Amino acid sequence: MATFSVHTYGCQMNVRDSELLARRLRAAGFADAPSEDEADVVIVNSCSVREKAEEKALGKLGMLCAARRDRPGLVVGLTGCMANRLGTDVFGLVPGLSFSVGPRAAGAAITDLVARGLAGERGLFLGDAARAADGAAGEANDAGADVPAGTSAPASFVTILYGCNQRCSYCIVPSVRGREESRDPRAILDEVRAEAARGAKDVTLLGQSVMRYGRMGFAWPEDLPSPMGFTEPLPRLLELIAREVPAVRRLRFTSGHPLGVTPELVRAMRELPAVCAHLHLPMQSGSDRVLKEMRRGYDRARYLDAVRLLREGVPDIAITTDVIVGFPGETEADFELTRSAMEEAAFDNAFVFKYSPRPGTPSAERPDDVADDEKRRRDQVLLADQDARGQRLNDRWIGRTVEVLADGPSLRNAARWSGRTEQNKIVVFEPVPGLARGDFVRVRVESAHPQTLFGAVIR
Repeated sequence: MATFSVHTYGCQMNVRDSELLARRLRAAGFADAPSEDEADVVIVNSCSVREKAEEKALGKLGMLCAARRDRPGLVVGLTGCMANRLGTDVFGLVPGLSFSVGPRAAGAAITDLVARGLAGERGLFLGDAARAADGAAGEANDAGADVPAGTSAPASFVTILYGCNQRCSYCIVPSVRGREESRDPRAILDEVRAEAARGAKDVTLLGQSVMRYGRMGFAWPEDLPSPMGFTEPLPRLLELIAREVPAVRRLRFTSGHPLGVTPELVRAMRELPAVCAHLHLPMQSGSDRVLKEMRRGYDRARYLDAVRLLREGVPDIAITTDVIVGFPGETEADFELTRSAMEEAAFDNAFVFKYSPRPGTPSAERPDDVADDEKRRRDQVLLADQDARGQRLNDRWIGRTVEVLADGPSLRNAARWSGRTEQNKIVVFEPVPGLARGDFVRVRVESAHPQTLFGAVIR
């Protein structure tokens, strides 16, 4: 029996894609390898959003192909966004690569490509353009409801929107993931039901610009009414899942966009008990000039208005964000505007990225004129600001009791367990007898760090 291992880079969509690939391979008779070094097949699921992510994936592929000196039968495959971006050029960059397949084509093709690789074939390529054009066939290629049964983690992902039409000037996603395509709500509902049957209790709905779900070339089915009177597609989908799949006690969606923060969406977050009080809402910059150059479609005031609408409408909501430093032409004044906007928004957490030009994007045509040392300085300043802000916000939870979905032993201390709250805050606690992964426990918060709460289980 051949064994496999999947190595994943990038976003939650890639994590979800890797889960589905693994399930399909198991169903075809392949087994999980005890370790990557012992696998007969290693698949690298790649990301192209940032240069460093591509460098890591290419480095990993190179090392794996070089390992064939000692393991001549090893099959090395590539999937993810990088497969679409590089096309057949990847075989020149990584000699000996067995196959490369786009993320949406991989679902239907992975078992065949792996089998051909084990038979000794090399240089096999299948981009997403080769997907079946038929909508139903497309669903089967990359949806998860048709994947054979297995176990799910307590927290799972379901993709509801493929591609992106935003065309931000720095972003390669539209080129490698294609244009927006919303999935049928009935297919999504089937997949969420399947995840719940496998043990998932916390489900995140995924889309590059998830709040645009159902807004392009899509009509909500007339046989799926909204008892709560929602008219927008995303609130209607949240209501449908919350009503039809009660086993999913927590429902999330990511990544957000400030223009999608409507009064109706806020009402859905407030009135649907399953919808979590947490939203990841990328800001990217606090400077109107830079936001315009980024083609984000909003200014600082509009972004902060969205934050205010969420905080006024959803009690105890946690808001997290992404920020880019060192975008072409970003001045010190622009950077300080980002600092002040982050403080005004009072983010619970922030992911800060140093700008890197991506081939084929409009911003790549501009000089990358912020020095690397300055990018690193700005990165560290924002992270230090966020640590101080995160500490202040988390201190407010001390003395309160929170519900935690237990995820198992903590990565830093196996004697303790960790889990997450509705607000997606990590909580570390001492386990109690009989506790199992996937259990909900009540934890009294006793202390806090900038990104972590610590407490004791209330029996």
